[in-house]
Amino acid sequence: MWKEIILLVKKEAVLEWRQKYAINGILLYVVSTIFIAYLSMGAGKGNLGVPVWNALYWIIILFSSVNAVAKSFIQEHQGRQLYYYMIASPEAIILSKTIYNTLLTLVLALLGYLVFGLVFGNPVADQPLFLLNLLLGAIGFSASLTMVSAIASKASNNGTLMAILSFPVLIPILLMAIQVSKNAIDGLDREINLDKILTLLAINAIVAVSSYILFPYLWRS
Repeated sequence: MWKEIILLVKKEAVLEWRQKYAINGILLYVVSTIFIAYLSMGAGKGNLGVPVWNALYWIIILFSSVNAVAKSFIQEHQGRQLYYYMIASPEAIILSKTIYNTLLTLVLALLGYLVFGLVFGNPVADQPLFLLNLLLGAIGFSASLTMVSAIASKASNNGTLMAILSFPVLIPILLMAIQVSKNAIDGLDREINLDKILTLLAINAIVAVSSYILFPYLWRS
């Protein structure tokens, strides 16, 4: 199965490279949103409050992740899905999609972090904890949105269904990620974040395992 996963991840990367307008559009969305926030708020470098900095950053990362991951299954036409059905197991398909979307979301999050720090200043005191939180948030966003995209692809109005289904699933992940990043910005003791990190890990594990178990039934339909 892992050979199938590696081949499917390479396929996703090749398709993304050939359709450069998709990734370029997402990157442009991240950079332009940060710049528009800078112009509209009139905040100079380092003058943005920590709560506002934290909230703006996660809002931008959330919507850029939704735009990046939403196309996972929605863009796949029925002929290509039938081809995947014949050559690969459903477990390999959902895992490969989740792994690729995690890497893509993490790249967007790191890019947003870099640009956000250049524009608004970087107030993060505990960089390793903040980056660990980004990784866990990227995994949670990708696992949730990939499964929701698979469900929405079976409906006719899949764009609306994608937005409706993803919102309640992402709320607990977003709440934990925002709290941990706020503590990392303030430089608080890492033991304070231990329960939140474990909760975020548990949520990611539940979502990933649920996707792994339930996707084969959805795929056969």
